Amino acid sequence: MTGEEKKRGDIGRNSVSAENPDPGNPVLLTEEEGMELLENAGIPVPGHGVAHSAEEAGALASSLGFPVVMKVISPQVIHKSDVGGVITGIKTLSQAHDAFLQISRSLGEKVPGAVLTGVMVEEECPPGLEILVGGRIDPSFGKVITFGMGGTMVELLKDVSIRVLPVERTTVTQMIREIRGYHLIRGYRNSPPRDEERLTDVVYTLARLFESDPEWHEFDINPLIIYPDGCVAVDARIYLTRGRKESAAPQRTLPDPTIFYPGSIAVIGASTDPQKIGYVLLRNLIRFPGQVYPVNPRASEILGKKAYPTIGEIPGNVDAAVIAVPAQAVADVLRQCETKGVKLAIIVSSGFRESSEEGRRREAELMEIAREGGIRVVGPNCLGIISPHTNLNATFDPISPKEGPIGFISQSGAVITTIVDWSIAEEIGFSLIISVGNQMDLGFVDFLGIVATDPHTRAIILYVEEIRDGREFMSAVRQITEKKPVIALKSGSSAKGQKAAASHTGSLAGNYEVYEAAFRQAGIIPVYSIQEAFDVAELLASEGYPKGNRALVITTAGGFAVMASDYAEWYGITLCPLPEKMTAELDAILPPMWSRENPLDIIGDGGAERYARVFDVMIRFQDEWDIAVVIAVPSAILDPIHLAQEIVRFSQHTHKMVIGCLLGGDGMRAGERVLQKAHIPNYHEIEGAFRAVARALSNQRSLDKRSR
Repeated sequence: MTGEEKKRGDIGRNSVSAENPDPGNPVLLTEEEGMELLENAGIPVPGHGVAHSAEEAGALASSLGFPVVMKVISPQVIHKSDVGGVITGIKTLSQAHDAFLQISRSLGEKVPGAVLTGVMVEEECPPGLEILVGGRIDPSFGKVITFGMGGTMVELLKDVSIRVLPVERTTVTQMIREIRGYHLIRGYRNSPPRDEERLTDVVYTLARLFESDPEWHEFDINPLIIYPDGCVAVDARIYLTRGRKESAAPQRTLPDPTIFYPGSIAVIGASTDPQKIGYVLLRNLIRFPGQVYPVNPRASEILGKKAYPTIGEIPGNVDAAVIAVPAQAVADVLRQCETKGVKLAIIVSSGFRESSEEGRRREAELMEIAREGGIRVVGPNCLGIISPHTNLNATFDPISPKEGPIGFISQSGAVITTIVDWSIAEEIGFSLIISVGNQMDLGFVDFLGIVATDPHTRAIILYVEEIRDGREFMSAVRQITEKKPVIALKSGSSAKGQKAAASHTGSLAGNYEVYEAAFRQAGIIPVYSIQEAFDVAELLASEGYPKGNRALVITTAGGFAVMASDYAEWYGITLCPLPEKMTAELDAILPPMWSRENPLDIIGDGGAERYARVFDVMIRFQDEWDIAVVIAVPSAILDPIHLAQEIVRFSQHTHKMVIGCLLGGDGMRAGERVLQKAHIPNYHEIEGAFRAVARALSNQRSLDKRSR
């Protein structure tokens, strides 16, 4: 490269690219500037230069040495190949002249109005394995890095791994090894292994650069070509935000968990009209053992309780207030709560940030009042909270759920009411249910801390639409997932309504994909349906994490034995072989036609007694397996209650995971209730059982890696 070219490639911190002269906005570096940046960081790049005419292109190509590659440089072009902007195999001076003209002409035809900044002339690198490395800033979690298979088909393959920064070098190794294309890096068939050590160095260097320099806004290296010895970054698209500095995270004060267990509650906006939310809120609190005070200026008594015109006229202390008045009246009510010394306000009223700019201003005013008065706020625009173990139902859900071990935190009130209604028939119980609403004050981090400290909670489910401060969320959840499992269902996985991505990385590391990666890093189990969320939660709340992936299946139904084998293979669960001694003992108690392999098909003419004898053998050989799946179907000779009792006995006499699959309908319901009372999970579909176990096993492995 000549001295003049070097000067043009200078990307000093005081310069601002002509493509975007406004400091503070992301600036797309020229390709030459991007190559300089990588080269200065110790990342190999090919010899290169930028031509602005056919003559310059020829001169550059000659100085670099043929063959060369020529590529369009234009801020309007993301995918160069799609616009005819990449020409390879240029071997002569005349071909270099022609290539420049061809690229210029093709850009004008395919992207009318696009600006040709120049044409990059590069040494042509030998063929190798093409890799993508990129980074972008996620609105919730900050800087994330993406690694995966690169080249022109990157969006089609979507074989990538994503992490929220910062990361350790060991994490980069995990990223490389978890993509499907890792077989090609390791060496596949006649292809030699690639230089994984050097690849790890380069990816880790890029991750540190991106994380440590606040001016790095987004980057996309595709391809990074990896060889058996070394690698080289062939194409770089880098955005910097000149003058950007990291802002300090605001200091948060976590709430005192005891405020969620009030001794007295005021319902402000209580109503005498059964069709009003204020009536339902008060009715749901009738069973609350503490003091409940209706507040309504036009009623003297509601549902048998003395009503007060304002909260200030209530005698004695009020620990919490449930507010259900029009949005424009909430600020005055909250000031009255401040004067009364209320510690927790649950604002179910809507008409705030979610509705309009005026609503946003109202919400900001509420936040100021709450901060000045030391009031912690749930909502606004929320359903409320439920604590079944303390008979607290501060919501307008017409149904109160049963007690149980599952904490449920949801960003949707409608999801809560649906789940609570469904849970009654399914006999699922809850420890705490919290509707987060607009998260004006208290958010997911606060609610997770409260639910995690609840002694009745053994597993936590999140329904997430948006997390405000993802870094703080991850930090808090990491501590919780070491003690209690957290399962998350994130809505918004579809691409509908998303803007076009500005890079390969932007299209691959979309909002949903980053959430999923962040969940896994924090030890959260991501799931993809409400049913799956509860399948996993019930398993972990009752049985904890499995100690291994060796499973035994016991059933009298041959068809379901085959299905169990399929699901075990799909979800990576090992159906362990039967030891000879165990097989011999089973031979002595089972009909001659039994399967003699795992799954154990113990023949359809057996009842609960036959299952019991098999369980006794499995107890004696419990060091040979980790998970037992008991599948049963309705039968004239099978008493579901007796079978369920034997499953309970089996579970009590082993330290391994025991799962029921009592299939069918009402005929098996009595047996299901026995298992439910003994906290043994039961699944109506075999796939649900194996899927839940697989999610638990995967998360257990992640937690184990994190603890090393």
